[in-house]
Amino acid sequence: MARIKALSPEQVASPLARRPYGLRNAAASLWLNAGVPPTEIARRLGHGVAVLLNVYANCVDVINAKITGALG
Repeated sequence: MARIKALSPEQVASPLARRPYGLRNAAASLWLNAGVPPTEIARRLGHGVAVLLNVYANCVDVINAKITGALG
């Protein structure tokens, strides 16, 4: 209901509005892969680091690449 009240009809009909947390998930993944400290990301998302890492740990491509490189 909030999206219908806050957005124009065109925005409500757009693919971006279909899944409310899609942009949030994309932002969290982007920030993690960019190297932003998990404590800062969790603060911005409004939850703890444990929740952040539990939900998004599988999308940390940069960290996985660094680990693989270190194991070389």
